[in-house]
Amino acid sequence: MRILLTGANGYVGRRLLPELLAAGHEVICCVRDRSRIGLDLETLDKVSIWEVDFLENVPENPQVPQADVAYYLIHSMSNSTNDFDALELKSAQNFNRYMRFSGIKQVVYLSGIVNDSVLSKHLQSRKSVEDELYRGTAAVTVLRAGIIVGSGSSSFEIIRDLCEKLPVMITPKWVLTKTQPIAIRDVIKYLLGVLLREDCMGQSFDIGGPNILTYKQMLQLYAKTRGFRVWIFTVPVMTPKLSSYWLHFVTSTTYKLAANLVDSMTVEVVAKDTKLQRLLGIKPISYTDAIKLAFVKIEQNLVISSWKDSRVSGRLQGSLKEFVQVPRYGCLKDHQKIEISDEEEVMKNIWSIGGMHGWYYGNWLWKTRGHIDKLVGGVGLRRGRTHPTHLDNGDALDFWRVLLADKEQKRLLLFAEMKLPGEAWLEFSIDENRVLHQIATFRPRGLWGRLYWYAMLPFHFFIFDGMIKRIAGKN
Repeated sequence: MRILLTGANGYVGRRLLPELLAAGHEVICCVRDRSRIGLDLETLDKVSIWEVDFLENVPENPQVPQADVAYYLIHSMSNSTNDFDALELKSAQNFNRYMRFSGIKQVVYLSGIVNDSVLSKHLQSRKSVEDELYRGTAAVTVLRAGIIVGSGSSSFEIIRDLCEKLPVMITPKWVLTKTQPIAIRDVIKYLLGVLLREDCMGQSFDIGGPNILTYKQMLQLYAKTRGFRVWIFTVPVMTPKLSSYWLHFVTSTTYKLAANLVDSMTVEVVAKDTKLQRLLGIKPISYTDAIKLAFVKIEQNLVISSWKDSRVSGRLQGSLKEFVQVPRYGCLKDHQKIEISDEEEVMKNIWSIGGMHGWYYGNWLWKTRGHIDKLVGGVGLRRGRTHPTHLDNGDALDFWRVLLADKEQKRLLLFAEMKLPGEAWLEFSIDENRVLHQIATFRPRGLWGRLYWYAMLPFHFFIFDGMIKRIAGKN
């Protein structure tokens, strides 16, 4: 079967792709930015790639690959609390226009449970996308999922952050809202199970796990599963704005994403029936087992995808290609270089930078900068990195974004997603003379940008000099 997989480099898409290939399907990966596909060479040989942005106007006679089924996995609360719903609707409308030329027979859409008569803006947007897809030419199957629990999922990582960092929590009343979490493994089973099934076409199904829990119970069960306790006290006076700031400062989420999540957490998301579960013969995984399975992946460094690597986790907009060419004019630079003896070890050090490993020198200064970034609404250092030694183009790396990770060229290029009065790049490369180059480039925005750079010069002197020496194994 020929499958068109939109959102192929997203959290669910990257989990679904290997399962589709293992089942013998031919897969067309649909992405906005080919450079962010993040697949190994073996997998790239097995798929084809269609680069398209569904937020751009559709050409009169578009070139569209032919397929039997399309998965619509384009979900994003964007970096905005205001217009993400309009953007999601536009994306669905343009998707329908393209699909008229594709020959597809079925569209499978992963949505959220929308049974409440009063919906959050997030869930209302999901419902609007669903309604729009039904207006297309292909039969539609909608899977309305509860909160997805798995290594790297946004819900799991937020719960993990809260429980691991706050043994005592003063929480808003939305923690008493009921929800029905579902393991990512079960989501994949449902997505595969409905493929070209006549009895699933033209229908919407709720999918959830076996447990209906409040958010408070989810936090408590997480702690119990991990072998410790948390004390949670609920107060009725915390406003949605305060709740959003609370999530932003304690967890790795951005403020804007936190605001959209808080808006949704006031609405119950409980499956109304188990019809599809019975139809496909799926026995759902319990919430506590989903947590255990997530940690098996984490402890073995086998996390395939993380929400932190999506663009919504930072501030980089547009294609990576727009930033991969480091500007030369109107910029301020710090260029360090040092001869190296063990090239293999230095490459290993470069590819291990950030996350739990730290930044080799002045880690307390990096952490302080991360705390300041959080205070002014930035991402801070809490995103970490998905894998301790492997990097792909587009990965989040603390408050940086990986623009280029090329071991053949011996080059790693990062773009700053921290709050700055300008734009910043950090590059590591090894030349043919076995010289390690470390270049920090800053393109200031007006006078404040230049003042910022010069104010940071004393710190740059110690940090960058110490960092390159330790990466090179000289200190």
